[in-house]
Amino acid sequence: MVRAAALLALLGALVGWYESAPNIGGVSLWHAIVLIAFVLMPASFLLVWLALPLWSSRLLFPAGVVLVALAVFFEKVVDFAIGANFCKLGALTLLGWWFLTFFEALSWVMLVALLIPWVDAYSVWRGPTKKITEGHAHVFSALSVAFVVPGGGAARLGLPDVLFFAVFLGASVRFGLRPVWTFLGMLVGLGLTMILATWWNVNGLPALPGISLGFLLPNADLLRQRLRRPALEH
Repeated sequence: MVRAAALLALLGALVGWYESAPNIGGVSLWHAIVLIAFVLMPASFLLVWLALPLWSSRLLFPAGVVLVALAVFFEKVVDFAIGANFCKLGALTLLGWWFLTFFEALSWVMLVALLIPWVDAYSVWRGPTKKITEGHAHVFSALSVAFVVPGGGAARLGLPDVLFFAVFLGASVRFGLRPVWTFLGMLVGLGLTMILATWWNVNGLPALPGISLGFLLPNADLLRQRLRRPALEH
C-alpha cells in the first residue's frame, strides 16, 4: 500500500509538472539537459521502481494492452498528450516484464544485454530510427516517451528503451542480482547518453548501450559466477 500511494503521489506530481512546464519561462540547453538527466528521467523511472512488485503478475500482458489502448485514446481521440505519455511508460514497463517471462535462464538476459546495443546503434545511425527521427518526427513522437522542460521543449526516449529498462530491472529481481544498483546504473547510463549527445552536438545517441551497461556492470561479478557455476533459476 505504501508503494502504491507513493506511485500515485509521484505520478500526480509529474503530471502537474508536465501541465505547468510549458507555461514556465524557458531555460538554457544545458540547464534543460541537467534537469532531464538528474530530475525528470529518474523521477519518471522511479514509477517503474515503485511498480516493481508487479513484475511477476499474471495480468502483465492484458494490463499492458489496456494501457496501450488508453495511450492511443488519449493521443488520438481526446488530445491528452500527458496521459498518453504515462500510459506508454506503463504499458512498455508491463510488457517488458511479460517479455521477461520467456527468458528461461539468466544467460539469455545477458546475451540480449550484449547484443541489443549493437542493433540499437545501427538503427540510430543508419537504420529505421534514423529515418524516422529525420523524416517522420510525428511517428517518433508517437513511439517515444517525453521528458518536458520549462518552455515546453522535451527530450524523447524510444519505447524499446523503456521496454528493456523494465526487462533488465525485472531480471535483476528474478535472478537474484542487485536491483537497486541495476536501477541506478541504468539511470546513470541514460543520463550520460543525454549529456554526451548534447556535448558532441549530435541529433541523438542510442540509449540501449547505456541501459545495457547499467545492467551488466553492477552485476558483473554475479553474472560471471553464474556462468561458471550454472544454478537453478526461477
